[in-house]
Amino acid sequence: MENLGFAAADILIPASADMTKWSCVACDQYTSEPEYWRQVEGFVGDSLSTLRLMLPEAYLDDVNKRTEKIHATMREYVNGGVFREIKDSFVYVERTLHDGRVRYGLVGAIDLEIYDFSPSSRALCRPTEATVESRLPARVEIRKKAILEMPHIMMLLDDPQKTVIEQFSGIKDKLEKLYDFELMQQSGAVKGYRVNGDAAELVRSALKSLYDSQSGDNIMLYAMGDGNHSLAAAKVYYEQLKKTMGDAAKDHPARFALVELVNLHDDSLEFEPIHRVVYDVEPEKLISSLKSRCGEGKGDMQFTVVTVGGKRVMHVEKPTSSVTVGSVQDIIDDFTSKNGGSTDYIHGEDVVKALASSERRVGFIFGGISKDDFFEVIKNDGILPRKTFSMGHACDKRFYLECRTINK
Repeated sequence: MENLGFAAADILIPASADMTKWSCVACDQYTSEPEYWRQVEGFVGDSLSTLRLMLPEAYLDDVNKRTEKIHATMREYVNGGVFREIKDSFVYVERTLHDGRVRYGLVGAIDLEIYDFSPSSRALCRPTEATVESRLPARVEIRKKAILEMPHIMMLLDDPQKTVIEQFSGIKDKLEKLYDFELMQQSGAVKGYRVNGDAAELVRSALKSLYDSQSGDNIMLYAMGDGNHSLAAAKVYYEQLKKTMGDAAKDHPARFALVELVNLHDDSLEFEPIHRVVYDVEPEKLISSLKSRCGEGKGDMQFTVVTVGGKRVMHVEKPTSSVTVGSVQDIIDDFTSKNGGSTDYIHGEDVVKALASSERRVGFIFGGISKDDFFEVIKNDGILPRKTFSMGHACDKRFYLECRTINK
């Protein structure tokens, strides 16, 4: 049978803990807001918490000392009987967001054999944006020495008929409820249900149907949403094990990585465009370059340019990408490499307009990516330009909760 790459796992959850204090937001959130993390520290205190098992990126200036403590705490928790093991299971998740909407997910293990983060990847599981390989060695070292992993990875599934994850909404009362609690820092709430036995077979069957609905040699079932560099680091570590262990590595727990699978067509999931502001440039010179390569009056792709003098709509006549931001990013990169300047990535049109109202700045406002086209764009173009889209607010990102053993 084809390896569909997403499987049940032996999952660890706390046997007894204050779950609101246990579950913390992903380490790559609030990186410029140390006050957020100070508040979390104060709230958690001495309680059992995933805060003790991860390193907020706001504290990257103290990596070595903190990492040693994290690895020691992992062993302390494992040896101290903190966890209950849920064997050979998925976890069906209902996550209430800060605005009351509910996002549905399924926690399981992705087989790293079917994941490839190279730009030309044609694997079943692919990245959506470029992987910065210089960011991987430190993450690989952390994973190599850790006995546990915790997922903040959200992996996307293109399931418009909602057959894989959402099927459990109607039968959740028949499943074992694993947790149900409010998340810290006004971040909503989360419920989790065990999916095992016959229920787990429903996952495999639905995934097989999705796979069979595709044809040709460019089949893609999964795309990265959040946590691309974490999954890439897991892949690199596994490839290292294969070099040192040979075939025995295929039975190593690090062959898999725990993730939450989320349907691209989940009603709560919004792809918000990430805009640009280019600093320290001559606006008319940059706009002239845009005109010569994009044009102003033709083409289905359009974007808005904002300067101190106002805004104008421009069109891409000869696109180099299936998405507007890709074609424009190529021009921005080429211009700044030759003329100087720097690019910042901005959420919100109003912020772009405010920032671009000063001299020697140019703002770029883009439309969003259609969910219906998203997987096809990845399949046809490969990875998207960096900072093409965002999947919601920081407080709505995946919180650390479940764990899995990856080393002895």
